[in-house]
Amino acid sequence: MTTTEETNRLFFATLDYENAKKTVRDSLSGCDDGELFLEYAFSEHLVLDDGRIKSAGYNASSGFGLRAVSGDTYAYALSNEISDKALKAAAQSVRPIKSGAAAPYYMPHVGTPTPLYTDKNPLPLIPFDEKVALMNKIDAYARAKDPLVSQVSASLSGEWQAVRIIGADGREASDIRPLVRFNVSIVAKRNERMESGSFGLGGRYLYDTFFREETWKAAVDEALRQALVNLESVSAPAGELPVVLGPGWCGVLLHEAVGHGLEGDFNRKGSSVFSGKIGEQVTARGITIVDDGTLPNLRGSISVDDEGTPSQRTVLVEDGILKRYMQDRMNARLMKAEPTGNGRRESFAAVPQVRMTNTFMTNGDKDKDELIASVKKGVYAVGFHGGQVDITSGKFVFTSSEAYMIENGKIGAPLKDATLIGNGIDVMNAIDMIGNDGCLDNGIGTCGKGGQSVPVGVGQPSVRISKITVGGR
Repeated sequence: MTTTEETNRLFFATLDYENAKKTVRDSLSGCDDGELFLEYAFSEHLVLDDGRIKSAGYNASSGFGLRAVSGDTYAYALSNEISDKALKAAAQSVRPIKSGAAAPYYMPHVGTPTPLYTDKNPLPLIPFDEKVALMNKIDAYARAKDPLVSQVSASLSGEWQAVRIIGADGREASDIRPLVRFNVSIVAKRNERMESGSFGLGGRYLYDTFFREETWKAAVDEALRQALVNLESVSAPAGELPVVLGPGWCGVLLHEAVGHGLEGDFNRKGSSVFSGKIGEQVTARGITIVDDGTLPNLRGSISVDDEGTPSQRTVLVEDGILKRYMQDRMNARLMKAEPTGNGRRESFAAVPQVRMTNTFMTNGDKDKDELIASVKKGVYAVGFHGGQVDITSGKFVFTSSEAYMIENGKIGAPLKDATLIGNGIDVMNAIDMIGNDGCLDNGIGTCGKGGQSVPVGVGQPSVRISKITVGGR
């Protein structure tokens, strides 16, 4: 296995590294901050739909982005040619942003990054024909499981990214980032009614996990179970009801309704519902919310962020009290805070933004059965498949992918498209029971912001919301 440093030297050998450092230092002198971000990336995907390979693709890309920052403005130049000539041209492009001849750099505390995953590239380790064979096995197995199966879709995708960062203040960092994902979707049909179910998993590891028979069969079984449950679903009730949220993927509501509102850029601009509330109680007591990019192998984990700051565990809310915001370097400097390793970008073609890594609520002390037994009439939501959030107001709308009626403390009929409507702060203050079954999702989260997408993790234990508006019939 090669090391991160060896891999970076191999892929960025077209650039004279010492000259590159000098060019960065000279071109960004007089700026408040900035960095050179070098990237080399491979990606592939394979999609099976209804018994045939619908699409397959492979891509390799490389390039760099040079950013100069002064105050809250920046200049950005990029190129897909990694060379001394291209870097010097980029340096000329960003020079007009300079604010002075020798502006001091903001020098936050920077720790030592810990590599979180293998340096191996997962893409070539398993031959293409074996990947196709896996897709066909999945299709055959799903159709043999139940005669109600009418359509099977499966996908396999992988990425491998090598990055190197040279900062305006002399900092240097590098990282290797593998990322794989596997997904199965099944449509079941009875008479004229059709319903679907899906299951996916992934993370920063290799493909071999997906090729284990027990893994892909369990994924098919779960997708089929969901589809069959949804065939029995009835219309959701409407009105204000208590709702129990299941563990893991239900944390996507926390991510959207609360997590984005805790990102530093929104709070510096005063556009978040959480702006100016550090030290105040913003959720019910007992709730602790953490963003942690240091958890090995998880989809949202990174050894360093895309500005070269080591990833870390950041407690955002502790026992209901807002402690801090997630920060990149620019917003941290302007807010007189420390960066938290949350400066992330989609690729070298994009500037870094404040972004979450793995964001979750920590455990409480109740069993899930206690939460359900405490509800006379309400809804138990297992997962969500879509939603919208307004960062400024905190208002959100989420639609469940699997939900059930709770009647007299017991789980009843499955519900179709139960919709939760509320406000992030209000809902977080309406949580009155927290389970002890916390976990993160299976590795399927992707977060969009400012036209960029990055992989993330979400999670939580089961929780009871005393009252929330449920949309239905």
